[in-house]
Amino acid sequence: MDVFIIIKCLGGIAIFLFGMDQMGKYLEKLSGGKLEGVLGKLTSNRFSAVIFGALVTAILQSSTTTSVMVVGLVNSGIMKLSQAVGVLMGANIGTTITSWILSLAGVGEGASTVLKLFKPSSLAGILGFVGILLKMVSKKEQRKDVGTILLGFSLLMFGMTTMTEAVSPLAEKPEVAGLLVKFSNPLLGVLAGLVLTVLVQSSATSIGILQAFCISGAVTYSIAIPIIMGQNIGTCFKAMISSVGATKNAKRASFVHLYFNLLGTVLFLTAFYVLYGIFKWEFVAEKASAANIALIHSMFNIGTTVVLFPFGKLIEKLAVISVPEKKTVKEENREFSLLDTRFLDTPSFAVEQCKAVTLQMANISRAAMITAIELLTHYDPAKANRVEELESQADVYEDELGAYLVKVANKRLSAKDSNAVTKILHCIGDFERISDHALNIKQVAEEMMTKELSFSSNAQKEIEVYTRAVTDIINETIEAFATENIGVARKIEPLEQVIDGLNKSIKTRHIDRLCKGECTIEMGFILTDLMGNYERVSDHCSNIAVAVIQMQTDIEGAHKYLGDIKSGEDKIFTDEYKVDAQKYALP
Repeated sequence: MDVFIIIKCLGGIAIFLFGMDQMGKYLEKLSGGKLEGVLGKLTSNRFSAVIFGALVTAILQSSTTTSVMVVGLVNSGIMKLSQAVGVLMGANIGTTITSWILSLAGVGEGASTVLKLFKPSSLAGILGFVGILLKMVSKKEQRKDVGTILLGFSLLMFGMTTMTEAVSPLAEKPEVAGLLVKFSNPLLGVLAGLVLTVLVQSSATSIGILQAFCISGAVTYSIAIPIIMGQNIGTCFKAMISSVGATKNAKRASFVHLYFNLLGTVLFLTAFYVLYGIFKWEFVAEKASAANIALIHSMFNIGTTVVLFPFGKLIEKLAVISVPEKKTVKEENREFSLLDTRFLDTPSFAVEQCKAVTLQMANISRAAMITAIELLTHYDPAKANRVEELESQADVYEDELGAYLVKVANKRLSAKDSNAVTKILHCIGDFERISDHALNIKQVAEEMMTKELSFSSNAQKEIEVYTRAVTDIINETIEAFATENIGVARKIEPLEQVIDGLNKSIKTRHIDRLCKGECTIEMGFILTDLMGNYERVSDHCSNIAVAVIQMQTDIEGAHKYLGDIKSGEDKIFTDEYKVDAQKYALP
């Protein structure tokens, strides 16, 4: 009989964990990485950091996820260590929401019909049915994701019910009662809670397991309180592990989380047992309820935050002492710190980081082009070397981004994020090619300097117009990518068409000058080479603009846009083309 009880209990825990995992992952997916972005931007002071830390954790249903994310944000330089202190405090408060939801399992049979509907056994059926309907009937991916979240919540509730039913017979067994009594020893209780949380990788889950035992009547408050303390310490484990190999500040962030929970546990248990020694509270020996477990969990986390909040700077200093500065060791290059592997646990946020790093790459390619163009009129060996350095840097960015994007693509992504990953992969190729053309233009300038050649005055004026158009299309393309603005992206194709026209017109004018003896064949080769690179740069800009449109709409929308341009039915394109044609008219 005991074997079957254990099997049923393990099955309940498995269903519970799977439900928690699915719910958390799809909540994160539905958020689109925006929640994590909030942490890095809206935590200018510790008070707001606590609020947003609690909010994000309550939505993601995992303080572990939040703490690991904070380590990654600090590691990448997005968040300061001082901001992390408040966020981690808030994460401890946010995680208490789950325990309150699970406390509904303790609703008795004598409760009202409305209240009974909120029992896990009832909610599991209601939410599971609604969830499967959404997944089967809905065509929109977001609604399907909501359905999966509801199914995950249903499984969580079903697992909770199964665990409660499994452990109920154990309450009557004296050997089990004798084992549990040992955990009333504060040190053993804290250790038990710590180990359980480390094993299941979630304090919310371990609290749920404790609540299931409480509903069975097997756990007293003297046993539950130290276990809850240990569970809060155990939730620091994953963040500590994730900080291995990170920057000093990232390691310090993980220590902040650990010290916060350690100090809270010491203060809470000391105060509790001192007061218990004085007042001899009778409730300590009574059976704990699921609701009161949630209450103790909340009181501990909220109380600890209130007490330790004024001492945030001291906790930060304690973490700095634990991870001291090593002047002899240089901090590693943080050029690609935004591509942190910790962010892969929240893939939507990882996609946002990829966009940010791609924008860095775009600015490198633009700098290479602008510097190369300057060499055409004033050759400078230092600038020529700078173009080579920037081009090599763009190559490294392409490799790093490409490898990271492949990892992101293997994660569970929304259709929008999956589309974004594909388009970013295309864009980094185009940005890298722009830097290649900058290198080619540098070589053109180098040849002109070496051979002491120069363009005729008329050719120079034409090239100035052409250069202005190419510079503008690069700037507008990067703006479109940075802002994800379709309106700006739609301006690229008309200008690209104008640049194609300039290319043909300048070639025709060069042939006329060649026939009149106003230009040499050698300069004609150089001009053709220069214009060819300019024209191909504009082609890559066009590719990026189409990718931006696809990221914000869909492939069909982008195809329709290109189709309308070819057929002449796109009025925006026609109007923009006329404006650009006048703006970049040859003299």
